[in-house]
Amino acid sequence: MNEFKTDVDAANELFESYKKLSGEISKIVLGQNEVIKLVLTSIFCQGHSLLVGVPGLAKTLLIKTISEALHLSFNRIQFTPDLMPSDILGSETLDINRNFQFIKGPIFANIILADEINRTPPKTQAALLESMQEYSITIAGEFHKLDRPFFVLATQNPIEQEGTYPLPEAQLDRFMFNILLDYPSFKHEVDIVKATTAFNSVEINKVMDKDEILFYQQLIKKVPVTDNVIEYAVNLVHKTRPKTQNAAEITNEYLEWGAGPRASQFLVSASKCNALLNGKYSPDISDVKEIAKPTLRHRMLRNFKAEAEDVTVDNIIEELL
Repeated sequence: MNEFKTDVDAANELFESYKKLSGEISKIVLGQNEVIKLVLTSIFCQGHSLLVGVPGLAKTLLIKTISEALHLSFNRIQFTPDLMPSDILGSETLDINRNFQFIKGPIFANIILADEINRTPPKTQAALLESMQEYSITIAGEFHKLDRPFFVLATQNPIEQEGTYPLPEAQLDRFMFNILLDYPSFKHEVDIVKATTAFNSVEINKVMDKDEILFYQQLIKKVPVTDNVIEYAVNLVHKTRPKTQNAAEITNEYLEWGAGPRASQFLVSASKCNALLNGKYSPDISDVKEIAKPTLRHRMLRNFKAEAEDVTVDNIIEELL
């Protein structure tokens, strides 16, 4: 009973810390509350996120501000066609005594912003994705562990697709969320212009540290989930798989293939975190619905008919929900 009480207290602390965290980040990043919540959810669930949006929507500023509020180290890697794996991971060089010395690359940080990940060849993409999965890298036979927590936010530009190397579906599946970043509203854009065109010194206060984040990551794993919520999440994923027993009619009509088992795992994990961030102690079906789109949209491939009729993946998910 004492252990349960401790977990409840910790859940309350996470809820209060999240409110403070959102407030601190919103001092700098205006009008993106939903995006902030999804990015923080993926951090607390030990996941990674793909952020899709046109240039100038403060993607870099968002993740830099989050790293300051969480008191975590941050590195930004600009992906270009000539970027090599060693530019990310690091390399061995000869020192003055002619001994090999490992020079760490920018991957050795708590938060990595992989800017325009689809602009670099698959070999370099794979170097980053391996570290996301294993939380470690191997250089010249030497094993190097990455500092935890470790979180990758990769961005993709939906325009200017010439000369890009789109991530294969199997690699997209490693990202917990695909977050769409839209234009700000008129009011928020007015506030952004006012804040950025005048002298405005804003200090971000530290809300959490590494140990607290690692503690909350373990806390989320212990959140109880009822069978009906798990079954709802799994059933939702099964509905996305065309030509299968549980496939929905819209799935058979518009999808080439659907989400795999990793989607079910992420749906349940993210719904646990979403419940805690909403001040609840256990998720219900509404939490699964709330995070369904960012969890599923990059795991479903439309067929030619869907593209011809301009039926989006989000349209299909809404119908399934």
